[in-house]
Amino acid sequence: MSDVLIRAQSLVKKFDDFVAVDSIDFEVSQGESFGFLGPNGAGKTSTMRMIEAVSPVTSGSLSVLGLDPADEGPRIRSRLGVVPQENNLDEELTVYDNLMMYGRYFDLDRDVIRERIDELLDFVQLEDKRDSKVSALSGGMKRRVIIARGLINEPEVYILDEPTTGLDPQARHVLWDRLYRLKQRGVTLIITTHYMDEAEQLCDRLVVMDKGKIVAEGSPRYLIETYTPRDVVELRFPVGVLEQVASSIEDLGDRTEILADRALVYTDDAEKTVAMVADRHEPETVLARRSTLEDVFLRLTGRSLVE
Repeated sequence: MSDVLIRAQSLVKKFDDFVAVDSIDFEVSQGESFGFLGPNGAGKTSTMRMIEAVSPVTSGSLSVLGLDPADEGPRIRSRLGVVPQENNLDEELTVYDNLMMYGRYFDLDRDVIRERIDELLDFVQLEDKRDSKVSALSGGMKRRVIIARGLINEPEVYILDEPTTGLDPQARHVLWDRLYRLKQRGVTLIITTHYMDEAEQLCDRLVVMDKGKIVAEGSPRYLIETYTPRDVVELRFPVGVLEQVASSIEDLGDRTEILADRALVYTDDAEKTVAMVADRHEPETVLARRSTLEDVFLRLTGRSLVE
């Protein structure tokens, strides 16, 4: 039997004449951590809402847990866990009451919910906040409560939309640890994120979306090796100098990108490139580093802001 839990073929989502998702294909397998990356307006959220069976498919086919969202929406939603981007907890209720109320949406027995609340508060390290009002919690604690809430029905697929947006680095790493533990348990994760380091840490495989289409697919390591040279050399010059030297550094690597404040040289041999720079110029700073998923993302989707 196939272990594919979600399969999309020629999937399209339109809002009147606007095409939000433009004929995409993808599969998510059981136990996989699968990511959707893309700038604002790329079609990520529209795709997630179709998977969640809360937004109808315009055309193409979509199967979630072997079911058609058009006919089996309630059954699908009962087997999913969802962490929305916004903190939509009831601020005036306690942590315990938020989780109990959410568990009742799934028609679970109260004794079952109580047992799961104990397990989940231990999992997200919030046992001591059980009786605290949500309004008294920090942003990181609220996200952990939402992580716990999304697991109350023991979902087969766990969907997280920008799970760490707005959190400080310490809180992000705590959440990463919790999500990694879910991966170890074999929970299927679907994640959208703007943080490239988060995608590298959490995703086994991902797609990059731009303007409603999938422009690349693979593991983070595969994408880095396929779409960008191994190294990046960042060169910073005094104000006004970069424009003067730009033409003389374009041949230093496989590709050179001139930005407002620095030049990026993409190369398979950073040491050689740095030596060539030293023969020609005296930058204020030189930084040699490995290519990252962010370099891939910016090459595929561009640097222009999308509102």
